[in-house]
Amino acid sequence: MKDILEEIVACKRIEVATQKELLPPRKLYAEVERMMAEGVTKRSLSRALTENDYGIIAEFKRKSPSKGWIKEDGKPEEIPLSYEQNGAAALSILTDEKFFGGSLDFIRNARPLVSRPILRKDFIIDEYQLFQARHIGADAVLLIAADLTRQEVRSLTATAHELELEVLLELHSEQELDYAETDVDTVGVNNRNLGTFVTDVQNSFRMASRLPQDKVLVSESGIASAGTIRLLREAGYRGFLIGETFMKSDKPAETLKDFISQI
Repeated sequence: MKDILEEIVACKRIEVATQKELLPPRKLYAEVERMMAEGVTKRSLSRALTENDYGIIAEFKRKSPSKGWIKEDGKPEEIPLSYEQNGAAALSILTDEKFFGGSLDFIRNARPLVSRPILRKDFIIDEYQLFQARHIGADAVLLIAADLTRQEVRSLTATAHELELEVLLELHSEQELDYAETDVDTVGVNNRNLGTFVTDVQNSFRMASRLPQDKVLVSESGIASAGTIRLLREAGYRGFLIGETFMKSDKPAETLKDFISQI
């Protein structure tokens, strides 16, 4: 079976190289340095999850490799704001264009409208992407253990923290548990296998007792009921990243509101 993650990462390397030609690293880094000197306050994803009663990270995702278009006409100026207004603790916004129909502009457009922390959801393989995240207004970034070495996770996390970005480290299996020993802020378990895109929420339950208890724990993908969240909270999770359950409905924010009312 074709490994989708390998295909995505290969395309991402080409994409980042192209982006560097359009906006050279030296220029991007200088712009970010100027922004940081202005002292813009960043929002903490980990704190938002621990202080919120429900801990839902509502995701703006228009497309996926396995489902195709979910909501092709979804607007970043509308849905993230409505998520916030209906109880989301934090927001996740896809910026990968080829496979997820995302854009860096989605965070740029949403940032002035919302006060919740924004997670840049993408396949981060280069520090350049961290500077991009800071430049467009993200508060946190996703690092995926499956496409990085432990040393790369350590290095990217250190750079992210220098840029005042928090890190959500995503794990998929017990074999990746030693990645969580790095200085990340939150640790997530993805219930979707990124090689096959098969989803199994039991993955979070299997790994719960093996995860570092001094980190904020997040369960990602495949969560379709309030009952599942109650059980995951009992297992130690405080964050729940949910995208398709909301985005596939006609009114994502109302679906989120109904979902929360059942927890």
